[in-house]
Amino acid sequence: MDLVARAAQKHAGNPALVTENETHSFNDLDATTAGIAGVLQRQGLKKGDVVALSMPNSPELVLLLLALLRMGSIAAPLNYRFPASRLQDLLHPLKPAALVGPENMTKKLSVSLKLDPETVVAESSSAKEHSKPFDNSTIQQFNSLSAQQRNTPVTVIHTSSSSGTPKAALHSFGNHYYSALGSNENIPFTSGDCWLLSLPLFHIGGYTMLFRSLLGGGSLAVTEPGTPIHDALNRFHLSHLSLVPTQLYRMLQNKEALKKLQGLKAILLGGSAVEPALLKQASKAGLPVYLTYGSTEMSSQITATSGPADTITAGRALPHRELSIGPGDEILVKGPCLFQGYLSETGPVPETDANGWFHTGDTGILSPEGELHVTGRIDNMFISGGENIHPEEIERALSSLTGVIRAIVVPSPDPEYGLRPSAFIETTEEAPAGNEIREKLSREIGKLKTPTAITRVKEWRLLHGTEKIDRGYYKSLV
Repeated sequence: MDLVARAAQKHAGNPALVTENETHSFNDLDATTAGIAGVLQRQGLKKGDVVALSMPNSPELVLLLLALLRMGSIAAPLNYRFPASRLQDLLHPLKPAALVGPENMTKKLSVSLKLDPETVVAESSSAKEHSKPFDNSTIQQFNSLSAQQRNTPVTVIHTSSSSGTPKAALHSFGNHYYSALGSNENIPFTSGDCWLLSLPLFHIGGYTMLFRSLLGGGSLAVTEPGTPIHDALNRFHLSHLSLVPTQLYRMLQNKEALKKLQGLKAILLGGSAVEPALLKQASKAGLPVYLTYGSTEMSSQITATSGPADTITAGRALPHRELSIGPGDEILVKGPCLFQGYLSETGPVPETDANGWFHTGDTGILSPEGELHVTGRIDNMFISGGENIHPEEIERALSSLTGVIRAIVVPSPDPEYGLRPSAFIETTEEAPAGNEIREKLSREIGKLKTPTAITRVKEWRLLHGTEKIDRGYYKSLV
């Protein structure tokens, strides 16, 4: 199925891609991406080839990714913020037929073919009439496609691993299709809507927006790299926005941004744990915040609330996903959104058990109504004095205190207990002193779980290209 051509048939002249200077309709996308595909094909790229891309979000990157989708090539957008040595390590197992990116981001990388994105897009304007047209008459309903077509590889998206090397997850056309379909059923994204592409396209949450737009008919707004989100709120007529908790907190402090947020249809909040105080503040301000839980392996969202949330919950499983709680309260998932496997020298390796479940490594609880409450990560847990300690429980208790914006808890060596919790916190002037914090936590969660040391931080050390705290870095400090 050619989703771009299908979207052009259905949505024609409606906006599809919006920048500060111009608006591209779905018809424009159809013509431009056909031209780009022609340029890439004349460079020798073909169906099944892996094409790596190292560049920030831009209209050119959107167009290139859609052109590769139409060609049947496998797009591997990389975290361009990584140092060259780390990018080279990621490129090795990909064995890409080409690397697309500006010279300043690719000159230190070794690949057989390098292409400049602006040159490719510029050449496509004169190549449209020479490129092989896509036959709109062959567009079919997805359910009529064969299993082979459903399983056609489309992308390699790397996980935002909190420790070690990111894993290369292979996704099929069906994975992305069903992910977008179920997400759009929960939060409609249709003609007349505009969603800011605030998440990087090398992240599963960013790439999925391409499919959501093509299936639903909503447009994507793309800013210049480095544009603050609060500026984008003033420059575009947005209806939808994806944020992580830190970004929402910052905008709640900006009266002008807050007013813009109040006019949106939906704010999708995910990426890390949401502090109860933050959600309470957003709910009190009347913001349409939908909470969500997802993963790279499940092609983005797994669960979400069905409407604006005022209490902490990850919501229910979206359509086309299955969810279960396994031994040790581990969250298990499966369904048509589940990726094909992690890349290896011999191809993708499925990571499922005998019953087809993928073990997420996250822990959670399902309510009788089917609502998921994510409680933590198995690999974050440690043992103190013979008791299992889940840092996320302590972090939630810290974040519930007045003036504590964000917290991270890590194990620190202790001669008596083996390990004890240490905390790093970001606070406002309203936050109580360290001794008072420990006293409150001791009453609430017990003395053993109360951090022995509390360190205040002004700026967090984050994982490259994410808003996730680098937990490993803070472990190294204790």
